[in-house]
Amino acid sequence: MQTRKDIDVAILTADHDRRNLEYIEQVRAAGRIDDETADYLVRLYSDGMKCYRDVFHVLGKTFGAPKAAVTEYNPETDAVVDKPIKISDINPLSSYLVNHRLDADPMRNQFFTVGAGHKVDLSVSSIVTVIVAAQKNVERAIDKITGKYYDYFIEDVMASVWHVISDARGEEYATKILDKVREKLSEKYTSNAAEVVLSLVDDNDKHLVVKLVRELDSVKRPYKHLNDVWRVKCLFDLIPQARTFIERIYEMMPERVLSVRDKFYDISNPRNYRDSKVIVNIGTPDSVIPMEIICQVRTFFEFERKTHEYYAKTRANPGSESEKIENKLAEFMENGIKEYNLMICQCLDDLFDRVGWNILYSQGGDVSMFEGFPRECKLYYPQKVLEIITNKLDAAVRNEIFHITNSSSKLDKNQESKIFRFMARFVLVSALPYTKSGWTVQGNSLAVRLFNFVMNEIYRYYNRSDNH
Repeated sequence: MQTRKDIDVAILTADHDRRNLEYIEQVRAAGRIDDETADYLVRLYSDGMKCYRDVFHVLGKTFGAPKAAVTEYNPETDAVVDKPIKISDINPLSSYLVNHRLDADPMRNQFFTVGAGHKVDLSVSSIVTVIVAAQKNVERAIDKITGKYYDYFIEDVMASVWHVISDARGEEYATKILDKVREKLSEKYTSNAAEVVLSLVDDNDKHLVVKLVRELDSVKRPYKHLNDVWRVKCLFDLIPQARTFIERIYEMMPERVLSVRDKFYDISNPRNYRDSKVIVNIGTPDSVIPMEIICQVRTFFEFERKTHEYYAKTRANPGSESEKIENKLAEFMENGIKEYNLMICQCLDDLFDRVGWNILYSQGGDVSMFEGFPRECKLYYPQKVLEIITNKLDAAVRNEIFHITNSSSKLDKNQESKIFRFMARFVLVSALPYTKSGWTVQGNSLAVRLFNFVMNEIYRYYNRSDNH
C-alpha cells in the first residue's frame, strides 16, 4: 500500500521529469541540438524513478543487501550527511551513500596485524563504499554535448575526412575540404556529419562517397559521450577488489555491459587520474540507457576530492594558467599514488611469511589458503611486462639478491622463486605505476626491496621508447 510520502516522492520525480523534457524541447526548438540528439536525451530523462530502480537492481544483484544504514551524501563537499534515510525516501533528485560487502573479494581477511591480547586489526577491508549520485542536471548535460563532446566530434570527423580524401585526391584538395567542413560544423550543431561533408564534396566519384559515408558513420556521435546521467562511484581498499567487482558484473550480466575502461595503470593522463569505469545498460537492448560505474581506491579518492575546486577553476578559465594548475594537480595526485603504494608495500610485508610458508606447506597436495589469491585478472599488464619481471626476478633469486633467510629448513631455488613470483604478482595487480622516476619506498626489508624492484621495472618498461 502506498503511503503519503511514497506518493509525494513519485509526484516530485514526475514533475522533475516533466521539466527536464520541456527544457530538452526548448533547446531542440532553438536549434542548439538536432532531433537525433533530442530523442536520445528524452530517452535518458523520461522516467527518473524507473531508471533509479534499475540502478538499484544492478547494485543489488552485484553486491547484495547493504551492510549498514543508507545515508545522504553531499556531492558539493564530498561528505556524508549524518542523517540516515530509508530506501523509500530515495529519489533521483538526491545523492546517497551506502556500504556493501564484496563477498567474492580474493583479498578478504588476508591483511591483518595481531596486537596485544590477540586483538586482530584488519588493514584491508572487503567493505565497498558506494556513492549513488543524483540524476545529472539536464542543462549541464546539454552544455557538455554541445561543448566539449561536440569538439571531440568535430576533430574525429576531420581526421576521418582527411584519411579518406587525402588518399583519394591528395593533401591539397583534402585541406580545402577540411577548412570548409570545420567552418560548416562550427556554424550549427549537427550529429549527422555525413550529410554535411557530402554537401561539400564533388559527388562524381561514387567510390569516394561510399568510403566517406562508411568512415563517418563510425564516428561517435557527440551525444553518445553522455554516459553519466545515471552514475555510481564505488570505493575499494585495493585495485584487485575493484577488478573482481568488474569481472563479477561481466559474469552476472554480460548482456548489460556496454564498455569497460581500465585506467589504473595509465601513466599518460595529463591529470594523473587513475580509476576504472564500467558503462552498463539499465534500459533495454532496443532502448539503451547507460549507467556509469566508476571504481576507485579510497586513498586516491581522498586526494582527488581535494582537487575539485581547482578543476572547476580551469574549466571556467581555460588558458595558460590552467595548464600550470593541471601540472601542479598532477604532482599532487602523484602523492596520492605514493601513499597508496606505501600501503601496498606494508601489505606485502604482512603477507611474506604467511604466504611463503603456506605455499611450501601446501606442496604435498593440500589446498593453500592463498589459492587464487590474488585472483588472476583479464585487466592486466601486457604479457611482455610479466615476462621481463619474471625472468629478472628468477635471475635475482639465483644470484641470491633475493633470498629467504628465516626458513627453518633449507629451500631450493625453485621453492624460493615460487614465493617471490607469487609476491611480485601481488605487487603487479595491486600497485599503481608512477609517472616519474626516482621515488622508492624507504627501507631495506625484503618486502621493500622486492616492491621497489617490481615498480622500477614497470616504470622502465613504460618509459622505453620502443614500447610507445
